[in-house]
Amino acid sequence: MKDWAAPIIATALFAFLCPGLIFQMPGKNRPVDFMNMKTTFVSMLLHTVFFGLFLILFLVILNIHLYA
Repeated sequence: MKDWAAPIIATALFAFLCPGLIFQMPGKNRPVDFMNMKTTFVSMLLHTVFFGLFLILFLVILNIHLYA
């Protein structure tokens, strides 16, 4: 059996944490902007850090598995 948790979680987090798609931290004029479809270098770095931390949380700390 193959463990599908890693690719599914990584894909979902990548889609959710794309800067500007749903939210952007930090925004242009506010701390958080919603659905503005614009990015800055700082927001890309911050969303990359969030992506890595959430991926470590789900795959290493919580040890989630999904077998198909």
